Amino acid sequence: MKQRIGILGIGGVGGYFGGLLAKAYLDSDTIEIIFIARGKTQNAIAQNGLKISTDNTESTVFPNLVSNNPAEIGTLDVLICATKTYDIENSIASVSDCITPETIILPLYNGVDATQRIQTLFPENTILQACVYIVSMITTPGNIKKIGSYEKLFFGSTTVPISKLEELQSIFTNAKIESYLVENIEETVWEKFIFISALASATSYLNQNIGGILNNPSNKELYNALLMEVSAVALAKGINLPMDIVAQTITKLEKSPQDNTSSMHRDVLAGNTTEVKSLTEYVVTEGLKYGVLTPKYQQILNKLT
Repeated sequence: MKQRIGILGIGGVGGYFGGLLAKAYLDSDTIEIIFIARGKTQNAIAQNGLKISTDNTESTVFPNLVSNNPAEIGTLDVLICATKTYDIENSIASVSDCITPETIILPLYNGVDATQRIQTLFPENTILQACVYIVSMITTPGNIKKIGSYEKLFFGSTTVPISKLEELQSIFTNAKIESYLVENIEETVWEKFIFISALASATSYLNQNIGGILNNPSNKELYNALLMEVSAVALAKGINLPMDIVAQTITKLEKSPQDNTSSMHRDVLAGNTTEVKSLTEYVVTEGLKYGVLTPKYQQILNKLT
């Protein structure tokens, strides 16, 4: 029996990592890659494949199947979820017939609440924790553009047998995905969340890219204040973070291309639904729950909602 891996959400993240998997396992006897997509994206990939462009390469990949019909997709051994956080429940419900109690679910989202939200829907299942660092986006349906060379996928679980995790890691490694199986995955996910939550909130509120945050003293001060607030929430929740998490995060931002911005800011500019609930409001809500003041997050939330 082939191991069947479904990718739900063929956007910047799902399309890029799913594309690497599809490329590696197209003719495999042991692994089958299924893109779960609908509408224009499904049609474009079915007809012309998924086109992935980086700064210096271009490739077209074909999955074993692209479909949004659960009857056609069949049951999955692994489901990699990479839709937007506001679409978690609806998107997974649409493929619930493909999920058995043995299906391992790997969520690749921006927030920190995805694993818990999916576990509520599928209490029997193994839901991993994960985060990615990548700048990639859909340019047109069936076309993914990745900017810069930086790409990392971190995943893990405190409850799953290591053999299952190592099997998934070897699948990723063979597909040339730069992935890391980490023990302290919750801390790793929170380190990413602190970075992206403050960045998404600041760029969307100020209508500025990374350069506009770093090179303007008052903008950088706002970003710094957001880092302090979200770190305080994390500590109140018992997350074991590095002492210099704020300085580390600012260094991370300084190493990012200055003309880049957050995906939430891009969604604001395009007039799309945004991930403000998971990236901004979540910090305010958890702050209230744990008695941590988050005035800057509240100020941004008031403007963005």
